[in-house]
Amino acid sequence: MPSLPPEIQKRVDAWLTGPYDKKTKDEIHHLLAKDPQTLIDAFFSDLDFGTGGMRGLMGVGTNRLNIYTIRRATQGLANYLKKMVPSLPKVMIGYDSRHHSKEFAEESARVLAGNEIEVFLLKELRPTPFISFATRYKKCSAGIMITASHNPAVYNGYKVYWSDGAQVVPPHDTGIIAEVEAIKDESTIKLAPLVHPLITLVDGEIDNAYLSAIRPLQIRKSEDHRDGAKLSIAYTSLHGTGITLAPKALNDWGFTNIHYVEQQIKPDGDFPTVKFPNPEYKEALQMGIDLMKKVKADILLANDPDADRLGVVVLHRGEPVILTGNQVASICVEFLCKHLQQSGKLKPTSAFITTIVSTELIGQIAKEWKAACFDVLTGFKYIGEMIHNWETHNNPYTFIFGAEESYGYLFGSHVSRDKDAIISSCLLAEIALFAKSQGKTLVDYLEEIYKKYGVFREEQKSISFAPGKEGLDKMHALMQNLRSHKPETICGKKVIVLEDYLERKRHFLKEKRSEPLTLPKSDVLLFRLEDKSRLVIRPSGTEPKVKLYGSVTKQKPDDIRTAIAECDKRLQALLEDSARDLQK
Repeated sequence: MPSLPPEIQKRVDAWLTGPYDKKTKDEIHHLLAKDPQTLIDAFFSDLDFGTGGMRGLMGVGTNRLNIYTIRRATQGLANYLKKMVPSLPKVMIGYDSRHHSKEFAEESARVLAGNEIEVFLLKELRPTPFISFATRYKKCSAGIMITASHNPAVYNGYKVYWSDGAQVVPPHDTGIIAEVEAIKDESTIKLAPLVHPLITLVDGEIDNAYLSAIRPLQIRKSEDHRDGAKLSIAYTSLHGTGITLAPKALNDWGFTNIHYVEQQIKPDGDFPTVKFPNPEYKEALQMGIDLMKKVKADILLANDPDADRLGVVVLHRGEPVILTGNQVASICVEFLCKHLQQSGKLKPTSAFITTIVSTELIGQIAKEWKAACFDVLTGFKYIGEMIHNWETHNNPYTFIFGAEESYGYLFGSHVSRDKDAIISSCLLAEIALFAKSQGKTLVDYLEEIYKKYGVFREEQKSISFAPGKEGLDKMHALMQNLRSHKPETICGKKVIVLEDYLERKRHFLKEKRSEPLTLPKSDVLLFRLEDKSRLVIRPSGTEPKVKLYGSVTKQKPDDIRTAIAECDKRLQALLEDSARDLQK
């Protein structure tokens, strides 16, 4: 029998001798004999909470998603809830189309009921943002969503919301983690049967409440209902949950001319038509693009499997144009500012929130319209946290719209506190119809924004690592090396400012001075260059990748197309040179 590192052998032995099922033990024996490295990766650590929960490969082991790690996490959540909530806690639970999602949701319900916590368990799969809404609607103490969002089929995840419907942030996330880590004995996890008085199965009753909640957000209601059928929409849910709500919501807003990518609208955890069910990838959009061209639809709306992200493609002059998350966000902010001002609803306290890796065009637009804009760390949980803080601390700001570059958007605060592709799909349809009424497409609309504010182009590039301990160590070494050997130039341009969010300092290199950063600690480095371009480097919180976010700009362009081409060339050079240098 192959030898394992002592600490990992101890973990493996605990599973082989503990109260685990025979199938799990047989799999451990198989890996020990045939694939010890996979076994090491499966047991080298415990899955911890990242951006509001945990996410990982499914399989046996402490570092995998399985019924035992789900139970342990839920017992930790239950212990924390009973300490923090004086009355009887209540928890909403939902799940997506992934393998084992429903099983993991049911196991979570059993643990909570075993701890005398009331549970609302959805009978059918629903989008992630719907669980955020349902948590608030049912006045729950917390919510659980079983999902791995846009990750490949071998992944799953466990996402936790607090009572405000936002993903857990400090001190709640660290409090839950402490409770989970305190569980050393499987026998301390309490389990109730699935049929239990504290477990209520919820059918479609909350669907209508959600649709009613987003209805007041419609900006051009009469025009949408009069002319909505004139906008031709291609739609795909990428084998996920969006099909349960997005068509209903679009129809409710007046957009009834919808063409479905039939091969992708049936929920399927194998995601058989795509390698990665992520609308950020062109490959995932290709079937939708083909349908859009075939039926000559004006736009393609693509939800990821848990319907918290939205991809948008525009048929512009007969050709499909994929809009990036930054471009979609900028279009939304300009549209909202203009129309809210026209109706007298835009005020200096009207606020937009984005992240430090997203386009700086959002802030430029808000400033021009005399609205407020705030930057937060990467992760939509920080947007939800800021909304909550405003509402609970008598802050004057009113949230309008939040966005992150990875195709996540939220319009309005009274529906969800997470990125929401359902309400975003409705908003994009509304903007596309408005543009069409003027004989334009969303690409035309974007170019008008560039003429007004300057051209802003952004792109992301990832450096991938092997899953498991080896890849994680290499990622940490890369970031440490960057801090130890700070580059003075990037892509031939001098670094003017370095922002280190782990150190929480902004360094002005030319002036040789520093100032504190106000955002929380995070393993992020941001470089501002002399040509006003920007490079952000950070490890992914959910995948074995280090992500590079490049952005370039050109102010007062004489010709939009020429300026876009120039910016795109500079952007590619920035990302490719940086990725090459980092991998040396």
